[in-house]
Amino acid sequence: MHIAVLAKADSWYYRDLARAAGDLRIECTRADFTQLTATIQRAAHEVSGVLSPAPLTSCAAPCSVVLVRTMPPGSLEQVVYRMDALARLEASGVRVINSPKSLECAVDKYLTTSKCHAAGLPVPDTIVCETEEAALAAFEELGGDVVVKPLFGAEGRGIVRVSDPDLALRAFRTLSRLQAVLYLQRFVPHPGFDVRVLVLGGKVLGGMQRFAANGDFRTNVSRQAQAEQHSPSDAECDFALRAAAATGAWFAGIDLLYDRDGRCYVIEVNAVPGWKAFARVNDLDVATTLLKRIESETT
Repeated sequence: MHIAVLAKADSWYYRDLARAAGDLRIECTRADFTQLTATIQRAAHEVSGVLSPAPLTSCAAPCSVVLVRTMPPGSLEQVVYRMDALARLEASGVRVINSPKSLECAVDKYLTTSKCHAAGLPVPDTIVCETEEAALAAFEELGGDVVVKPLFGAEGRGIVRVSDPDLALRAFRTLSRLQAVLYLQRFVPHPGFDVRVLVLGGKVLGGMQRFAANGDFRTNVSRQAQAEQHSPSDAECDFALRAAAATGAWFAGIDLLYDRDGRCYVIEVNAVPGWKAFARVNDLDVATTLLKRIESETT
């Protein structure tokens, strides 16, 4: 089996996957989103990556799986093209993990939140708008204490808590002038940690608790949060599996947050989940587990 991994050149996750692939005798090559080229000529339609040995749709050792390990920023045109190229690969018979549709959903916080809500999952009260006037009204409606998030983003980047009306006015005015979508969620007072549940192919691999560092309300490990092993409860597993299903993600990290009264909310579905901290605290070789599961379903 040949797997192409869309990843950055310095990606720890690609190196981990290449290590596991070598142990399993799976061919593993790296490709780059910015180097994807689609060629339509006569009867052929191929998508190739400069860092791959040949077109991904017709390698000498055919590429049967493309594993997405990065979602680099780009213009709207670039992002749409990348998703279109992945969809073309999928249509040609190459398995894309996660599917383009699930990636489009999970990368869009509004779409993810709306799909989770439609699936009956608890999510924080959320208002999404485009003007500073609508955002100020939403700020008041949400209790004057909100978390403002970029519609697209990961690892806690660009997320701010706003509880002062004057700061809210300035923040919303700036964002509206930048033609940003204003995504506001009611701030959920929490005990200082969240729960990440890792889901693979409709099964829960395990969980971890992430404790915020230095009084930060964000619990991302990339922001120096401390991770500890956690055995997800039946309810947490149920929420995680339903959230993954709602977004169509085959491999996903689902973030759950408890308020101080013990109510649990689905905060995010990450369709390009990291596993470095998760693997360490759970003593689990996630890369090998992932590749074995892909191989069993592909060959």
